[in-house]
Amino acid sequence: MLMTLSIRNQIPGTVTAVTPGEVMATVKVRLTGGQDITAAITLESVEDLGLASGTAVRALVKSTEVSLATAPVEGLSIRNQLPGTVTDVATGGAMASVKVAVDGGELTSAITKDAVTDLALSAGTPVVALIKSTEISLATA
Repeated sequence: MLMTLSIRNQIPGTVTAVTPGEVMATVKVRLTGGQDITAAITLESVEDLGLASGTAVRALVKSTEVSLATAPVEGLSIRNQLPGTVTDVATGGAMASVKVAVDGGELTSAITKDAVTDLALSAGTPVVALIKSTEISLATA
């Protein structure tokens, strides 16, 4: 069954490691573009999806959970930092939708219009997409 989702950020990859805890697990995924990301999901989900090293997955992230920085950030608990380039900025009254090309795919970030102005974001601007591991969902491909 093919499922259509409102989550636009769906990047394919392959599980490289699963570290189980009592309730949660961290799942390392190598994206098709070569970047490594970490998803923190429930142990029950790991078991339900049959996740193991080598499993093909899609990393799903809501656009409201993708933050942007103009350079890599140090001293931060956010594990996932994906370098990319802004390809499009669409601004509304208060919010903006920023499309970012990353190796192997594209991400959309929903941020405030003020943030777009403060960071001087426009097509061609290099950025780093920041995503907390707890905000990444996984689907089997």
